[in-house]
Amino acid sequence: MKTIKKLILCQVLSCFCWMANAQDRVVPILEQFNKTPDAATANRFFDELQKAEFTDEKITFANNTPIDSLRQQVWYWAAEWLYDQQQYEQAEQYALKALPKYHPANPEKADCLNTLGCIYIRLSDFKQAANYAKQSVEIEMKGGDHDRIASSMNTLAGIYMAGYQAKEAEQIILQAIDHINQVDNPGRKAIILGMASEIYHTLGNDSKALPYAEQAIDIEQQLGRKPKLAIRLSQKGSALLGLHRYKEAEDIYRLILPEFKEMGDYHSYAIALNHLGMSLLCQKRQQEAIPYYRQAAELFSKMGDLYNEIHAHRGLYESYWDINPDSAKIELDYFDLLKDSLYTNATAEALSRYNAEFGNDQLQQENEEVRSAYQRTIIIAIVVLLTVIALAWLIVYNTRLREKRRIEALMQEISLLRTKMVQTTPQTTSEEKGTEVPAISESNEGRLFLMRVIDVVNDGFADRQWSVEVIASKLNMSVQTFRRRLMATAGESPKAFISAIQMEKAGKLLTEHPDMPIVDVAFKCGFDEASSFTHTFKRIYGLTPSQYREKALK
Repeated sequence: MKTIKKLILCQVLSCFCWMANAQDRVVPILEQFNKTPDAATANRFFDELQKAEFTDEKITFANNTPIDSLRQQVWYWAAEWLYDQQQYEQAEQYALKALPKYHPANPEKADCLNTLGCIYIRLSDFKQAANYAKQSVEIEMKGGDHDRIASSMNTLAGIYMAGYQAKEAEQIILQAIDHINQVDNPGRKAIILGMASEIYHTLGNDSKALPYAEQAIDIEQQLGRKPKLAIRLSQKGSALLGLHRYKEAEDIYRLILPEFKEMGDYHSYAIALNHLGMSLLCQKRQQEAIPYYRQAAELFSKMGDLYNEIHAHRGLYESYWDINPDSAKIELDYFDLLKDSLYTNATAEALSRYNAEFGNDQLQQENEEVRSAYQRTIIIAIVVLLTVIALAWLIVYNTRLREKRRIEALMQEISLLRTKMVQTTPQTTSEEKGTEVPAISESNEGRLFLMRVIDVVNDGFADRQWSVEVIASKLNMSVQTFRRRLMATAGESPKAFISAIQMEKAGKLLTEHPDMPIVDVAFKCGFDEASSFTHTFKRIYGLTPSQYREKALK
């Protein structure tokens, strides 16, 4: 066992020695550029990239090139290079530094956004990845270049797939295929077809995944792109695993593992190790699968790839189950530890789905006695969970119902308040009304205060300054004094009162101005996004703004 561990450690260390060599050449130049940015240092940096055949052509800057232009290009290409070296956290830092240097109208900004999307996929931050990738797609769509649109959509599809939203990824990748079919770029088409294969594999539709992978393989063979061909073969291997053609998958992974190692693509190498372990495990060759899973786990740990590291430890757990229960327990404990880390980086939906999948696989490995006990535990847990969910839903429903009724009551009071204040406003004299105006009583002082709050809030909607602090300041009160006064007068918190003002105003605008666009109504009521406005409005009125307007105008 010690000999095997030493062998694995040596393999892992050899996998990363190429990264250190690359860093020795490039990192010092980057550090010097960060301290004293000039054209000479930038040119040295790009000379190194060209020597490594990382850039297609030599990039050179004149001595009078503006500093910001130098920073933009050096930092962007540093991010690309570090991403290629699988140094994802450093790549993130440089891409974020480069992004603000792009002019908003510069179409090259989409490249930087796209790179950030790819980086955050590797860092398992799918929310950030989607955010940047969507911005890239929006810029490319405005440009109208089908090739670039297809590329950005391919990245976005990959993000949705990694975030366990494969149905959404399917729609995006099919659009990407439509765009790439309108241009002559077989290299890009192969990449997109490969992504389509991965997405359909994730969806469990490997009968579709396999033809896409095979189309991509044919293109790569015609282009003679050996590194890309290995990736396409890996995608074919995944589809074969899904179709239970385990021996064919094993043969493919044994073929491409040396290719990935020779190319220095150790992320793909580690994924292939995982898949080879799975093909062996599915053939009941657990002992053979263990070293491949172990090496993959070590590599993913080095890279900080939690998502794939969990898959490796899952494979180790399943491989050890019949061979060494103690080792299986260790891997299960480690899985739980990584699971908590993944929860902070990925979506809860992804984790829930993975937990369910892991639980099902665990059940299949246990003997009948353990299986029965586990099933009873699961049933009890499900009953308890459903009960908790039902109670939680009931609590939330009742809370929201009470909130809705409070807001509705406040809206009625605000509407009545407007009418009463017109009749008792200090600017209206007894001569003008023909009757005597009563002295302002304590209740009238309360009405005046609430009317003043309403005016300040409405004024704040226009200049987007209507926080509790701003309102209190405009009323010459401290925040605490304002809260106490409003609670004493209206019986509600500032947040509830402001929400009532927004919704009361929204209802009036929708009915009194039938041609006003919903987005304009939202803006006049203090909302920056129509979606947020619609969500709040429906929670209070039970209808969307459009439905409310249509019903009111019938």
